[in-house]
Amino acid sequence: MGENESGCDQTLQPIFLLQYNIAMTSMPGKLVVLSGPSGVGKTTILRILLEQLPQLIPSVSATTRPPRSGENNGVDYHFLAPEEFERRREAGDFLECCQVYGRQHWYGTLADEVTPRIDAGTWVVLEIDVEGTLLVLKRYPLAVTIFVEPSHPDQLVQRLQGRGTESSEAMARRLEVAHRELLLADRYSHRVINNSVAAAVAEIKHILIDIGLPTAAGAQSLGLQS
Repeated sequence: MGENESGCDQTLQPIFLLQYNIAMTSMPGKLVVLSGPSGVGKTTILRILLEQLPQLIPSVSATTRPPRSGENNGVDYHFLAPEEFERRREAGDFLECCQVYGRQHWYGTLADEVTPRIDAGTWVVLEIDVEGTLLVLKRYPLAVTIFVEPSHPDQLVQRLQGRGTESSEAMARRLEVAHRELLLADRYSHRVINNSVAAAVAEIKHILIDIGLPTAAGAQSLGLQS
C-alpha cells in the first residue's frame, strides 16, 4: 500500500485488539510492517523478500480505485466500491486507511486480512506509509516495524525522476511527504539503508530470522505454508 501518503483516518475502532495481543504472546505469528519514502525501493525489496521467504505472507490492501490492466481482485488489491469501503470504514473493519493525496481514492488494510492469520501462527507483512504505521502501532504495539531509507535524500529525487511518470507538481508533493516520513523514521524498531537492493533484502531477512521467523523447513512443520 505504498501509494498511501496522506489523509489517514484517525477514527478507526480497535477491532481484534485483544485477540491480536493474545496471539502475539502465545503464537509464533507476528505482524511485520515495511515502510519508507516514495522512491526508496521498498516495493522491490518486498517483492524479493516474498520470493525468498514464502513463510512471510503479504496482506492484500483494499482500494476504491478501479483495477488497472492485469490486476486481479483479491490478489493485487481488494477492489471495493466507494460505498462499500465507507461502510466498512465506519464499521471499524480497517486497521488503517488513507485517502491518497486527499483525492477520491481510498486505500486501507482490512483487519480480517491480518488478525486471523496471526492467530493461526502466520507471519504477515504490510507495506504501508508512516501515518498508517503509527495507527497500526496503536493497536499492535508488538508489531515489527522496518523503515527503508536512502543513504542520501538526493537518491529519492533521482529515482522519482528515473521513473519518468511524475509531473513536477506530483514529484514535489511526494518529496514533501518523504521529508516528513524521514523525520519519523526513529519511531520504527529497525531502520535499513537501501544502498543496494540485495544488501537491504539480506539485512531485513537477518532481522526477521533473528527475531524468530521460521525457516522454510520450520514453516512447513508448523503448517504455515498451506
